[in-house]
Amino acid sequence: MTEHPEHNNPPEPVEQAGSAPGSGGSSTLSRLTGRLEASTLSEGVKEMLREALGGPGTGSDASAGPRPDQRVFLESISVSGFRGIGRKARLPLTAKPGVTLVVGRNGSGKSSFAEGVETAFTGRTARLDKQRGEVWRRHWRNLHDGAEPKVEVRLSVAGDAKPSTLTCTWPSDDVTAPEVEFKRPGHGRRPFSEASWERALHDYRPFLSYSDLDKVISGKPSELYDSVATILGLGELTAADERLQAAEKELNSAVKAAEAELPALVEALSALDDPRAGRALAAVSASGTPDFGVLDALVTGLPDADDDRLRELRATVVLSGPDLDAVGAAVDRLREAVAVLDDVRASGAEDAHQRAELLSRALDHSRRHADEDACPVCGSDRPLDEAWAEGAAEQVAALRREAAAVQEARTELREAMDAVRFLVTRVPTWLPAPLVVPWEEWAACRVIDDAERLAARAETAALVLADACTALCEEAAQELEKLDEEWRRCVTRLAAWLGRARVAHAGMPRLRQVRAARKWLKEACAELREERLRPFEDHSQRIWKELRQQSNVDLCSVRLTGSDKAAVRKLVMDVSVDGTAAAALGVMSQGELHSLALSLFLPRAAAPDSPFGFVVIDDPVQSMDPAKVHGLAKVLHDIGETRQVIVFTHDTRLQRAFTNQELPVTVLEVEREARSTVTVRRVTDPVGQTLSDAHALARTPDLPPAALTHVLPGLCRTVLERAFSEAAWLRLHRAGLTEHEAEKTVMAAVGLKDIAALGLFGDPSRTASDVYRELRRRCGPAAVDLVRRCQEGAHPTGTLMPEPLRFVRDIEAVAQTVRKLEVADQ
Repeated sequence: MTEHPEHNNPPEPVEQAGSAPGSGGSSTLSRLTGRLEASTLSEGVKEMLREALGGPGTGSDASAGPRPDQRVFLESISVSGFRGIGRKARLPLTAKPGVTLVVGRNGSGKSSFAEGVETAFTGRTARLDKQRGEVWRRHWRNLHDGAEPKVEVRLSVAGDAKPSTLTCTWPSDDVTAPEVEFKRPGHGRRPFSEASWERALHDYRPFLSYSDLDKVISGKPSELYDSVATILGLGELTAADERLQAAEKELNSAVKAAEAELPALVEALSALDDPRAGRALAAVSASGTPDFGVLDALVTGLPDADDDRLRELRATVVLSGPDLDAVGAAVDRLREAVAVLDDVRASGAEDAHQRAELLSRALDHSRRHADEDACPVCGSDRPLDEAWAEGAAEQVAALRREAAAVQEARTELREAMDAVRFLVTRVPTWLPAPLVVPWEEWAACRVIDDAERLAARAETAALVLADACTALCEEAAQELEKLDEEWRRCVTRLAAWLGRARVAHAGMPRLRQVRAARKWLKEACAELREERLRPFEDHSQRIWKELRQQSNVDLCSVRLTGSDKAAVRKLVMDVSVDGTAAAALGVMSQGELHSLALSLFLPRAAAPDSPFGFVVIDDPVQSMDPAKVHGLAKVLHDIGETRQVIVFTHDTRLQRAFTNQELPVTVLEVEREARSTVTVRRVTDPVGQTLSDAHALARTPDLPPAALTHVLPGLCRTVLERAFSEAAWLRLHRAGLTEHEAEKTVMAAVGLKDIAALGLFGDPSRTASDVYRELRRRCGPAAVDLVRRCQEGAHPTGTLMPEPLRFVRDIEAVAQTVRKLEVADQ
């Protein structure tokens, strides 16, 4: 009968690659940070290293790719219209650690599942990389199904209450250009390319095909180095050094640029017979840091750097007189406004305006003094009655229309005068003596009230002042150019050098810190590389010892030589044949090389920093002799303690190796029928293995009574324990526990009641009445009696078993319902 390891003492978990002894799988980055804080470096250098180690891309984003504490497991793979699968076929998986073998003859459609899930995650497959021919590109769609090809992968992410879905479709016939959509609970739908999984897939690629086995061995030495260095966490340190190196390059370039220009600048300053050049030369030649205060004054022409004559000339050059075009236009407008107003007055409009005002006042008086009998203007006896008022109002309206032109002319005149005054500027606080009188004449125009006099005076004053400014500025510019020509050329160079020198000298302290930081980081990386490589090497050697059955080749060491940036860097595998050192690639057979490739790949798949809780291996058994196949089963079982291992194989030896060594395994058989119809059948799994034993015992004739009263209930109890344990692990994973914490919690539940409480509620402290009530609701009233009878089998009296086959079938129904609890809860 099959052993049931779930509640025996389990083997110690294999120490995973990348975990330093006692580190509990802590990352290289965190270990380096600890060393940094304990170092004697200055606080400035430490802060610089913290910034480099915490640079862009090192943070985690819960909405992006999963973190190492959010392990991803596969729930199912569905494929339709792709490769050897026509209508939709589904490969059901248990999203927890353990080994699943997907078996079937060649051409059954197994590899279509493997290639489908790899394509959904990475956009391509190892077969595509190897077979780039036109036949592959044109005939990758299934021949028998007219539907569009599609791959759908359901994922379980730690902490997510519901599964995520990865959907891969092809909008065109180009197999290399799929569209992949990612749907995660709480994050909506998005293109998978936006979910930030590329880095994790590159560093911890969880797919290994037969083509990949060759690539692991035949790849470039630098590629092997990079693949191992990355999963050891050295990639983060390389990225930190690259940030420091970029900062050092920028700072050093500034220093070199300033130093390179200095000799020519000193030569140019020395050749000038100018006091400013002498002050500049002393400032740039100062020991230590140049005197930037003096240099700033010289470059910007501040008063303490120029004599009075230079300042006066520079002030004169920038003076500007009136804008003659603007003044001319304003004066023309003013003269035109004067002419218009004169024309309006001559036309009688002015008289109309005055008559309108007179009549308007008479009307106002008449309305206020309606009782008066005489005219208030001429004193006649004619009263200003309503008839007169009505006629006068009409006359006022007519006169005012005629007088409107006068008002418009006056308004335009006022605005034209204001426009001229606006152009007249006040006398500046400083002026050269020749400009004082012309400028005062120009400024006096602001107070002239007569329009004609303002136009004449402004025009004349502007012309005089503008001519004087132009002449004086030209004279000053010529004199300044004569005095400043050589200095100006030199000061231009000085200004350019000054900017670079200031940046260079300001960066000198930081440059020293960067160099100290890089030196410390290089030394720390060398130590950590060896420290992190040791567990990886030990894990590879343990795997090789299992796989090397009957081989006389020993794997002595795995070393990284060179550095991340070295032109020659490689992964060195030291082996010996019967104690004699040799080169691995030169002495190993093909089967041994594939075993060695697995010894390198599997520790990467089990790296503690990998967010992938699964590894998919396609056809790893080829070229292996039977002894190595048995070793492979043991290796896969050990990896399956912490990872979901899915192996596709047509070789029946691997399944027999699990069975012969009584290792728990789930076996799914893939069969292909007519027109690419692919079906998947569960052959066995840990629950099914025990059920098979129980069925076989129940069918055995002439059993001793104790076998029915004690042994059969014990087997059925194990069936329920395994089913509840599986459900419990899934609940705990979705609650956010790591696989180690989930397994530890499940293992701590000893009694069937506690295990059932974990599987039904995720809480082992729930009472027996809670468990029984939930069992009745989920599985029917008879389920409680079945559980009690299984428990009675452990008592001395045992339990009666009148219908053993029916009892086993009822236990199977309860177990299968329990295993589907998570699906029902969604």
